[in-house]
Amino acid sequence: MKKYDIAAFVWPSYTGDEPRTRIFWPDGIGEWQTVKSMTNKGYEGCRWPRIPLWGYENEADSTVMEKQIACAVSYGVNVFIYDWYWYDNRPFLENCLNDGFLKAKNNRDMKFCLMWANHNATHLWDKRNSDKDLDTVIWSGVVTPEIFSDICDRTIEKYFLKENYYCIDGCPVYMIFDIDNFIRSFGTSDECKKAIEQFRQKTIAAGFKGLHLQFIHWRDRVFNWLRDDDSQKGVKSAQMYDYLGASSVTNYSWGGCADFDGDFNKVCDEYIENIEKTSEEINIPFYPSISVGWDNNVRFYDFVPGVVTNNTPENFKNACKRIKDFADKSMAECNMTAPFITVNSWNEWTETSYLQPDDLYGYGYLEAIKEVFTDYGK
Repeated sequence: MKKYDIAAFVWPSYTGDEPRTRIFWPDGIGEWQTVKSMTNKGYEGCRWPRIPLWGYENEADSTVMEKQIACAVSYGVNVFIYDWYWYDNRPFLENCLNDGFLKAKNNRDMKFCLMWANHNATHLWDKRNSDKDLDTVIWSGVVTPEIFSDICDRTIEKYFLKENYYCIDGCPVYMIFDIDNFIRSFGTSDECKKAIEQFRQKTIAAGFKGLHLQFIHWRDRVFNWLRDDDSQKGVKSAQMYDYLGASSVTNYSWGGCADFDGDFNKVCDEYIENIEKTSEEINIPFYPSISVGWDNNVRFYDFVPGVVTNNTPENFKNACKRIKDFADKSMAECNMTAPFITVNSWNEWTETSYLQPDDLYGYGYLEAIKEVFTDYGK
């Protein structure tokens, strides 16, 4: 049986240890405040309230993370991808990684890597305002070239050099969420390309073979918004990936390649159909993603359309099998160069897409991962 690295995204908001989190969650427990406020609104597919079997734990506590690491590894999840933020010229929500995961005594039992979540911060995270204002930008995800250079230095020193940082072919994996904001940080894709090369050279100088730059793929796009003096104005996603020197792409969730609404099985059908097509159109590996589900109504008082229904552990298990079939084929045809599959997510409670156990399905989603991706069921 092919051994896959199952990499689950971690949303590091379940702590109040950083003072700036109280802008959004004044109770001092991070976004657990939002989770605890969710009730059954009565719309189709609403399966709330849901209670974490582990309780509302502070995930910046190393003893909490020791338990979570042990659990994840025992069920076949061996990589955590930490959502990582930089706002107002400083990091944001780093406590779960720095104080939780990296101080856990057993953190070397699993790998980790970063996804720079360089989207804008809005009132989406603040349930008091999310229904009436999602346009106001509290913090921009766009940085300056000088700040990006500092981010690169800091990332290499604090994270890449850890012995359990996840690498592909000797190159640290570094994901970028928002390619548009990334390019905007340098003015043009031409200057962005230069900044990526500088990051790569810094990584090599630190002792690595290179940099594995992975973009989050958001369907096939045309970059018409670029400035007129940008050499890549009007190109499609595949051409932009090649020009910037991307190593691979993945999705943050199935919403990157499918209409994330309705029956889970139908969404899975659409997702797999689209990634099969896209993987043939691009010149770099497409590492597939598995989504547990989607319902973002936790963050709103009013109803927000876009709810995935019927995402039972059994249907999730079938989706895991289908993604594994895709990966097996891609590995055999050398379209994937590493046994890497992402999962959304470990703990996205406010998007109703998490592997952590709850009072509805218990450890059902984790059991599905274990049965499909380990020797447990063989």
